[in-house]
Amino acid sequence: MISRIVGWLFVVLIAGATMFGYAVYSKRIVLPERYDPFAPLDVLADRDPLTHFKLWRTMRDARLCDAALARSGLVYREMANAAGPGGCPLEDVVRVTQAQSLRFSSPFLATCPLALGIAYFEHQYLQQAALDTYGERVTRIEHVGSYACRNVNHRQDTGLSQHASANAIDLTGFVLDDGRRITLARWDDAASPDGQFLRRVHEGACHAFDTTLGPDYNALHKTHFHVDMGPYRVCR
Repeated sequence: MISRIVGWLFVVLIAGATMFGYAVYSKRIVLPERYDPFAPLDVLADRDPLTHFKLWRTMRDARLCDAALARSGLVYREMANAAGPGGCPLEDVVRVTQAQSLRFSSPFLATCPLALGIAYFEHQYLQQAALDTYGERVTRIEHVGSYACRNVNHRQDTGLSQHASANAIDLTGFVLDDGRRITLARWDDAASPDGQFLRRVHEGACHAFDTTLGPDYNALHKTHFHVDMGPYRVCR
């Protein structure tokens, strides 16, 4: 008897939760954005229990991604669909030039998920790692490009790289307020502040992007962090 009552209570709770969730989703019930799991991700807001779900959903919904990117602090412009150098199509990409709080070594092309991932990574992980390690903020992210019409690892027997659709970028270093430059050459010195900072950065990238590959992955990545918003979750 008790188990039957518990079972019915569980069914009622599930039904109630489903109805409430649908009412929030359809805007019949309007919650403050911070507590609305269906609102676009705000990369500038502090992380909370809904952040991971919002990040996952926003990255997979073009409308939500566009809305989140518009208030991410990145300076960018939308690009017309075209075939890039090498013939790989560039669709639904933007050209990122800078952010409100830092600069990039050069402008780069990016899909909305990749651009938003960069903004999320900077605000939620990169700057905090720099403040904790050096007491300074990062003012420049150095990279060696996002778009390249090629296969994975430049091999003929592999599929197209995420770089071929501007859905990946290779990060090579970071410059602090005082002009100090930290590159991946310091990765092997794990006990030094630079080595500890780079490991914090790598860990944060694993949370911000679908794939993060660093110096410990293979020799091809000794000098950079490869990050992308591809179909697989990889942190190496």
